[in-house]
Amino acid sequence: MSLFRKFFGTSGEEGDNKDKPENKSPYTPDVTLPIDELFTFNFKENGGKFIYCENLAEISENFENILAENDWFESEAQCFDARLFYLLDENKLNYTQPKNPKFFFSFCENLIADEGSILFSSLQLKHFKPNELPTNMIVFATTSQIVNSKGDGLRGIKNKHEKEYPTNITTIKYFEEVKEQDFLHYGSCHKNLYLLLLEDL
Repeated sequence: MSLFRKFFGTSGEEGDNKDKPENKSPYTPDVTLPIDELFTFNFKENGGKFIYCENLAEISENFENILAENDWFESEAQCFDARLFYLLDENKLNYTQPKNPKFFFSFCENLIADEGSILFSSLQLKHFKPNELPTNMIVFATTSQIVNSKGDGLRGIKNKHEKEYPTNITTIKYFEEVKEQDFLHYGSCHKNLYLLLLEDL
């Protein structure tokens, strides 16, 4: 997954591409991006903030950086997964019955490459709809959770949870506020979302 660093590196490649003429033949086959690059490209296009981490130490460090950037230290957070409580405890965040949480902290089911969205279920969101959760979100996911399409993600949930199939399955796709009302965004809510992506492949 060192492609992530290459893909988001500041090597000036973007500027170099601007100088190249657009003389592409209509018969040239489309280049298919690897699934990880496709997800990160679409996710960032949707306004998501992407942080690639090689190990758990980098997860902790970048989590603290997000808190510092937004001045969320010693505030309230909403989190339903005990596996994440240690990060909240380390940073003196209150997550037991928060009254005014600054952000929602969670795992997810899958990362959907073809639309740059994040798939959740009741295992992460409980009974809450996205618009009932804080606008700010931090999601902890792994590179092995990247799948090509929503259909692949739904099949994965079905295979993983054969006996107790989760409910409240939903995706969050828009990560910045839309200035003008667009029918494509109708009924959806935006989230200021940070993705901590851990390399596990």
